[in-house]
Amino acid sequence: MNAAPGDRPPPSAARATATARPWTHPAAPVQVDVLLDGLAHPGPGMYTEQLHWCWHGRLEAERFARAWQTVTGQEAVLRTALVEPAPGSGATPRIAVHPYAAPLITHHHSGGTGPEAWEALLAAERMREFDLTRPGPLRIALLDGADGGTRVLLTYHRALLDPVGARRLLRAFHRAYAAEGPPRGGERRPDLRDHLRWVDARDPAPARAFWTWAAPPPGSVTLPALDRGPTHQQGHGRTRQRLTPVEAGRLRAWAALLGAAESTALQAAWALLLYRAGAEGTPGAVPVAFSAAVTGRGIPLEGAGQLPGPLGNALPVAVDVHPGATVAVLLGELAGRAVDLAAYEWVSPGQIRGWVPGTPRTESVLAFLPPTAGRRPAGPTPETTWPSPWAGSEPAGPTPETARPSPWAGPEPAGPTEPAGADPVETAETVGALTGMPVAVTARHDHDGGLTLTAVHDRTRITDGDAAELLWQTALLLRRLPLEAGPDTTVAEALAPLHGTPSPRAAPDPVPTPRTLRPATAAGAGLVCLVPPPGVPGDCYERLAERHRGACALLTTVPDPAAVLAALAPALAAGEPVAVGGYPGARALADEVARRVAAHGWSAPPVVVAGSDRALAKALAGLSPRASAT
Repeated sequence: MNAAPGDRPPPSAARATATARPWTHPAAPVQVDVLLDGLAHPGPGMYTEQLHWCWHGRLEAERFARAWQTVTGQEAVLRTALVEPAPGSGATPRIAVHPYAAPLITHHHSGGTGPEAWEALLAAERMREFDLTRPGPLRIALLDGADGGTRVLLTYHRALLDPVGARRLLRAFHRAYAAEGPPRGGERRPDLRDHLRWVDARDPAPARAFWTWAAPPPGSVTLPALDRGPTHQQGHGRTRQRLTPVEAGRLRAWAALLGAAESTALQAAWALLLYRAGAEGTPGAVPVAFSAAVTGRGIPLEGAGQLPGPLGNALPVAVDVHPGATVAVLLGELAGRAVDLAAYEWVSPGQIRGWVPGTPRTESVLAFLPPTAGRRPAGPTPETTWPSPWAGSEPAGPTPETARPSPWAGPEPAGPTEPAGADPVETAETVGALTGMPVAVTARHDHDGGLTLTAVHDRTRITDGDAAELLWQTALLLRRLPLEAGPDTTVAEALAPLHGTPSPRAAPDPVPTPRTLRPATAAGAGLVCLVPPPGVPGDCYERLAERHRGACALLTTVPDPAAVLAALAPALAAGEPVAVGGYPGARALADEVARRVAAHGWSAPPVVVAGSDRALAKALAGLSPRASAT
């Protein structure tokens, strides 16, 4: 294993950049949301995504490294990092675009060439923590194969790059590799800097007015019924379902005849399942809410469609589902929501919750990946084969929905090896990022026109069995709706195929809600989270709260980093100062929390520790209401 040449800039580049300073700007709200969610849901591999393909034939390592260096010089996003925060530097993370960065390339020449070696490399690269303050959000790993080919793996962090941007960079790399030299032109424009300026210049008033009525109302159903206790599981699981090319073609035709897209049909099926979970004892309409993935590039910034960067977003979709309304009406409402969201792809969910207090967090996200460029899904042509899909009969033979496969918890399969000459950008496989969402469903077309649904779920919230059942029911609706749901079919009638099937269950959020010991006495004063030392009762700071004379709020929670970080997240999002501390036994945990906050772009919060209530109250009173550190 060795690093590629070029870790240091050539002498000419070193001279040119010796006095150049990085360009800095506050992070976009969408980036702040990713960083905050990573804080509130710590764990290896969170928000780390991968893209990989097989390089057929001989790979010239020096030429490969030069091509990536060329792309790095042309694409500002490959020279970005978080500004390393300093005490008193402010609460908002900042992005830096450096004048020079070297590609991070590791070549694995040995260590096994079978599937086990490849799976081990995928897992190892995903678990490696990114230093987000170092320029370069993208790591490249090469693994030699026994047949002379090479596996190429790109690993990147979603706070600085998204899947669409990664594929744009991959295409730019192949152009540079084919050119065997510096191609014409300089840096891409617009670039990440232009996007950050564009977002910063938006007038938030129209977006605030829109989300005032479009945000999910309190009480919306966001997950299956929450009556299960702790699952006693850890990590994330994956489960899959697949629609055959005929079923996918029928779904596409049915949605089109009702004026909707396949992605809208998936959202309708999901809304029906959420309605079913919340409809018990409720005869009328049930508000449901989920998030829909958007590219973030449908904005009026010229060239945004080709812009690599962290623009990908997931916006809340809220709709009332009434048992007597027709499925066609539900599809129409969801299609209308998609049009509305297109104007606000740059808005973050955190901004929405700030504009509309009480907005619940959506707990599932749906992403529908369209067919790759130049490759229409195989299967029957909708307009010629399925002119009236609900008039047809069920195909003869065993139906796919009769089998409930056990959940598959391994990594995404690499897929069949593509033949030599295939477009590596189109055939590259994606391994999606883990996020703080309890469940994320991705739909993508197979190479033969089938539709694969993959659900990634948080095992602390949803068991493997319930996740498999939830995705199986989603696929069942997508198979049966085109056969049985006409323009006048109601929601209640559309749910008939699920009669007698169990309703999947989820557990409440395992992170406890922090307890307020004393509220802030001034707006924007911030908060201090007090951590009980191990083995000390959780109410140990009650007397301290009586002695406290500072302006900041006092909170307490269980001695767990995730719980403390979740307690700090709202104040960090609002740009307020925070601190963490308590009695001496809490120092190690408080120091770990401060380190994680700084690693995600905020100033490290001060750690305030004292051995008595009197001394601790005096130290807390000395915190400045607007200081981010002491």
